[in-house]
Amino acid sequence: MYLMAMLGNCTILFVIRREHSLQEPMYYFPSMLALFDLGLSFSSLPTMLRTSCSTIWGISVDACIVQEFFIHGFADMESSVLLIMSFDRFIAIRNPLRYSSILTSVRVLQIGLVFAIKSILLVLPLPFTLKRLRYCNRHLLSHSYCLHQDVMKLACSDNRVNFYYGLFVVLCMMSDSVFIAISYVFILKTMLGIASRGGAFNTCVSHVCALLIFYVPIITLAIMHRFAKHKSPLATILRADAFLLVPPLMNPIVYCVKTWQIRVKVLEKLALKPK
Repeated sequence: MYLMAMLGNCTILFVIRREHSLQEPMYYFPSMLALFDLGLSFSSLPTMLRTSCSTIWGISVDACIVQEFFIHGFADMESSVLLIMSFDRFIAIRNPLRYSSILTSVRVLQIGLVFAIKSILLVLPLPFTLKRLRYCNRHLLSHSYCLHQDVMKLACSDNRVNFYYGLFVVLCMMSDSVFIAISYVFILKTMLGIASRGGAFNTCVSHVCALLIFYVPIITLAIMHRFAKHKSPLATILRADAFLLVPPLMNPIVYCVKTWQIRVKVLEKLALKPK
């Protein structure tokens, strides 16, 4: 799954970078998504493979803290890109004639850079709050990679700062989903007032699939942690692994299948005749 995810995302980046017809604002967002998917994969790859394929399961505190910073950072970046893409789809449906003038290439890159910096600044305090904690005899993590809430529970000193700031980070990420839902309310309202509803809906299919792929594992894992009284540890671990493995694997497939411009160029690069 890791190899397929890396191959798929690298293919998306390569095709969009090499094809001049795809160097437009609307294709920069799948590029950002592929880039952050690669970051998410590389962040968890070392410990996931070592846990699954060897008997060396340990990780130092510093390495664990660095890993959780990158995992949370890239996850928030991906959530931000999905939010930007929802606004992009709304503009494309609401003002198709002004789309290219509103979202220029420079403006899209600036928006992406701003949200990436926002994500870094948001999760930057997490390593420092974990570093200040004192860890005693409990050293067993619940997942095959390091998460802030998981490492925080191993501390035997006061971790209230970690709890409240971690909750703040989660609420910020969940606010992205709220704004995405609001944008789709406006999109549906706009679609009801135009004649070509089918064409407008098709422009949103790949984005809706990416939303489901990203948010369903997160929501499922959160519900299991919160409400499942007799949850299986294996089920929890599998859900947590799906959070990091499924989006990087499925997003390139979705955009190759549902975006015909990308699909045609990928097939051309593979020397296959597109249908």
